[in-house]
Amino acid sequence: MRSKTIFLFIAFIFIVTGCGFQKPDYLKMISAPELNRIMQNADIFLVDVHTPEQQHIKGTDLFIPYNEIEKYQDKLPKDKNTVIYLYCEGGPMGNAAARSLHELGYTNLLNLEGGAKAWRKAGLGFE
Repeated sequence: MRSKTIFLFIAFIFIVTGCGFQKPDYLKMISAPELNRIMQNADIFLVDVHTPEQQHIKGTDLFIPYNEIEKYQDKLPKDKNTVIYLYCEGGPMGNAAARSLHELGYTNLLNLEGGAKAWRKAGLGFE
């Protein structure tokens, strides 16, 4: 019985890890160095979606909790084709925010891969 329990536990772990975040077609991931390069050359719309509120990346335009996107629609670009760059502390909240934005009709969504942790690790600045 014990070996069956261990087997089921291991099988469960493989299933859960195999079903991790799969990037949907409406979301692109971007690395910290790539986002930094873009920010040096263009004015972008950058949104921190982490809760609780954290130290923001320099150049952040807006803080919206990832689970309250709908409440802040009036602060979002009117043009649904505007590129929106998202980040949180590690990435998952950005993915959730992107899903909400997509449901609202936004089409150009990018999430900072690894979030603020990756930004920090790359030695890039915060406000």
